[in-house]
Amino acid sequence: MALVKLQTEHFRNLVDAPVWFSPSFNLLFGENGSGKSSVLEAIGYLGLGRSFRVNRHQAVCQHGHQNFTVFGGLDGGLGGSLAGRLPVSAQPELVHRLGIGRNLASKETTLRVDGEAVRNLSVLARHLPVSVIDPGVFEIVAGGPGKRRQFLDWAVFHVEPEFSSVWQQCQRVISQRNQTLRNGRLDEALIRVWDRRYEVLATRVNEARQAAFELFRQAFDRLLTEVPTPWTAGLKMDLAPGWDTSQPLAELLANHREQEMRMGHTLYGPNRADIRMRFQGRPVAETFSRGQQKTLVILMKIAQGIVLNRLGKQVTFLLDDINAELDVGHRAMLAQKLYELRCQVFMTSIEKPQPQDLWPGTVPEYRMFHVEHGGLTEE
Repeated sequence: MALVKLQTEHFRNLVDAPVWFSPSFNLLFGENGSGKSSVLEAIGYLGLGRSFRVNRHQAVCQHGHQNFTVFGGLDGGLGGSLAGRLPVSAQPELVHRLGIGRNLASKETTLRVDGEAVRNLSVLARHLPVSVIDPGVFEIVAGGPGKRRQFLDWAVFHVEPEFSSVWQQCQRVISQRNQTLRNGRLDEALIRVWDRRYEVLATRVNEARQAAFELFRQAFDRLLTEVPTPWTAGLKMDLAPGWDTSQPLAELLANHREQEMRMGHTLYGPNRADIRMRFQGRPVAETFSRGQQKTLVILMKIAQGIVLNRLGKQVTFLLDDINAELDVGHRAMLAQKLYELRCQVFMTSIEKPQPQDLWPGTVPEYRMFHVEHGGLTEE
């Protein structure tokens, strides 16, 4: 499915008017501060339940208001030929309607799918898989393990239906273990109960991650054979589960009880997992140039899209100011691979895009919008 209609209320500087998009490519351009990134941010709310730019809901709510809403209409996704332009008047039939609202005063979030209230953000996310490529995403390579776990778990969530529930349970057990470890005088019987429960959940989390990671790695390795990246020869990528799985986790925790008590938190398990990326035995962050790291992350994102595509899911990619991060050649490579993937794309830039530069061959179906003062005008 693809997001073909967007309407917001009191969200950033966006005009409260509906906009119809293409299920293929949408090119947004305008000056800094015009509202381009805010459009992507609003779409992100529907697929992620949060902003990919800031951590606080208050930051996206218009000044003087205590609530905001984002509404999205989905169609059945791409079908048939992708070439040509979609008529401006075309408004496809909506298959699903998604909505999210936030009241800052009560701190309550309202979620709706097809007019019915739902309690879990995962319901919205499953309808609209959103993948963000913005300047901050390159921390997947250069940043800490948390960034890479987040990258991995996005795919696991869409590949393994039960993962979200199991991981949430696992995180609650970790929180309980940490509280027990910090109590000063350790209740050994209680900590053993948490250890056994943690071991069961951690094993299930790791199995789901390993299965999804193997699908990702297969897609990624195949992708490397299709793009001109000779500098990736010798690149190794593996999933470290966060503990030595050759021995029971509960036993490992018991053997390191004093260490965990000194630190006051859980030191082993899926909360310590990481995707290890090495080139000739050294971390990629130390050996690859900044440009190579950016290209690597984009290829990793595309590989995730390939995995979901094979499962019959259409990913909506949000590319925020990608011109500032990639040269013309790499932008064309990215655009072509996304075209082949038959996904939906929203791409922002300051200058008016030239589709012929992005797709030197066949130009796919697209819509282009000029963004000014929070309003979108189709060109």
